[in-house]
Amino acid sequence: MFLKELLIKNSLANNNSFIWDSKLKNLKKVEDFTFIDLNLLIGIDQQKKILFDNTLNFSKGNFTNNALLWGSRGNGKSSLIKSVFREVNKKNNKLKLLQLNKKDIFDIELIYEKLGKIKKYFFIIFIDDLSFEKIDSDYKIIKSTLDGSIQNQPKNIILYVTSNRRHLMPRDMIENERSSAIHTDESVEEKISLSDRFGLWIGFHNLSQDDFIKIIKKYCEVYNLEFNDNIKNISIRWSLQRGNRTGRSAWQFILNYAAEQNKKISF
Repeated sequence: MFLKELLIKNSLANNNSFIWDSKLKNLKKVEDFTFIDLNLLIGIDQQKKILFDNTLNFSKGNFTNNALLWGSRGNGKSSLIKSVFREVNKKNNKLKLLQLNKKDIFDIELIYEKLGKIKKYFFIIFIDDLSFEKIDSDYKIIKSTLDGSIQNQPKNIILYVTSNRRHLMPRDMIENERSSAIHTDESVEEKISLSDRFGLWIGFHNLSQDDFIKIIKKYCEVYNLEFNDNIKNISIRWSLQRGNRTGRSAWQFILNYAAEQNKKISF
């Protein structure tokens, strides 16, 4: 046990980002941490400020909230967590990021036990795309785990979770429950109470056309690609063909545009 704890501490001293290895029940360092420069995340200024301020305060040892980033896919929820972490980590390398696969969420109490003892560091546990299709045994076990664990959450650990659902459950399930005369308010509460464990709810929605164009223009400036009215119109058609205007579709357009120009770009 002592050797394992020593290896964890040595790994923490030399690395900043990790993935939880559920088989070994230990940290696995990320060899190539991929992130987007915070300045390139456009159209989500309010979300950036909220999460950045919360993360900065956490890295200083202040009491802060767990955060649930919810909303439309492809609008930068996961990217924002990684970019904010990277920016704050530059100011304080005692801040560490640990990504926990949603299927391994049952290990969270073990993680609290391991990392809660290492007071020298501050840990963001990042769970991506967490949601539940129904109230089943897994949901109830996870809810029980999170409910109990968050109440006893170590002060040096914070949870950042992304989901496309505000209450981590399909809306129609909640609405059907509310409209039913058979079920009680307590049954509805059962479905939404898990999301209430997060002090910060940060919403993400499809971008306006103006914001979408701003993202395209900014990427063109950064990667030395020509931007003009023709490119603007092509990018608008691109978003219409895909049926959405998101940060992800903007990036995919840039990749396609750069390839056509035989230019190599990277994060």
